[in-house]
Amino acid sequence: MDAAQQEATARARELQRNWYGEPLGALFRKLIDDLGLNQARLAGVLGLSAPMLSQLMSGQRAKIGNPAVVQRVQLLQDLAGQVADGSVSAAEATERMEEIKKSQGGSVLSNTTQTTSSSGAPTVKRVVREIQSLLRSVAAAGDIIDAADTLAPTHPELAEFLRVYGAGRTSDAVAHYQSHQS
Repeated sequence: MDAAQQEATARARELQRNWYGEPLGALFRKLIDDLGLNQARLAGVLGLSAPMLSQLMSGQRAKIGNPAVVQRVQLLQDLAGQVADGSVSAAEATERMEEIKKSQGGSVLSNTTQTTSSSGAPTVKRVVREIQSLLRSVAAAGDIIDAADTLAPTHPELAEFLRVYGAGRTSDAVAHYQSHQS
């Protein structure tokens, strides 16, 4: 790889860190490890070709162009967290991955929160994802944590908000949101 390619790859990974909280190679490797997948299976669940997944992981491409794929990544991250904390079994995870694979960006229903209510109004999970997306578009997860640490002594509630929504799991942010509703 020549210097120009190395620079382009480094730039792509930095953009990924800003957009997704970390480079996609690291994010996808975590999903592969946490959910017991291989790259081909992950690509299939996400709705990407294997070469596209490889290009995103290696930094040859920076951005996931399809919003439905981005949402599937978020759903898989939530699922991996649920597997890690024991709230979802491996068998249930396999079943949920099939639901995620079939989703068109918002149609997958978790076992606790839907993305829209029967009236079409956004649900808690949708609102939380929008807040997370906004925060993560402004700063990388590490920068958000640094900001939260700076705010913690004088504004602990704001610091908690930044940590939970800016760098935490969606399920934790949903619980936080629900605990602060009257």
